[in-house]
Amino acid sequence: MTPSMTTSAPITPLKRNHQRVAQHLVDGLTSQDIATRTGLSPHTIRQYVRDIRVSVHCPPRCKPQVLVHFLLAAKQVAPPTTDRSTPELDAEQQLLLKAVAEHSTPRDIALAAKIAPADAQSALDELLDETGAADVTQLVVLAHAWGLLGARPTAAVEIGASQ
Repeated sequence: MTPSMTTSAPITPLKRNHQRVAQHLVDGLTSQDIATRTGLSPHTIRQYVRDIRVSVHCPPRCKPQVLVHFLLAAKQVAPPTTDRSTPELDAEQQLLLKAVAEHSTPRDIALAAKIAPADAQSALDELLDETGAADVTQLVVLAHAWGLLGARPTAAVEIGASQ
């Protein structure tokens, strides 16, 4: 299992420009899409994303869905809404959902979800089908809207995600 490091520093509120970029991330836009939409340079957007990660104590190389989870859990962006009904997820699917929201590597996701790494992708594909999410970032956003991922991510962040 990957060793973890605990952080208890308070969340730094996002500056207005950072908050706009963060909202675009939650909306599922890529850095390039955000640059195009806002008229800011891709370099500026990448710097803003780094600043946002630092503000919410998210590992530097975490996947977009992990950053989105940290942003939503820390209430740094407007909470999502959806008219989709909350799916009935079994305990294994809920564990996988939490693992996808908090971990970046397939191995760490599988370990956190308590499934074999070889079975992780098929289990995730089933979860995406069950929820109707297009990708894992949208899955995390929907899960927050449904109240399935409301808590702040466990203060433990795997070191492996930052390497």
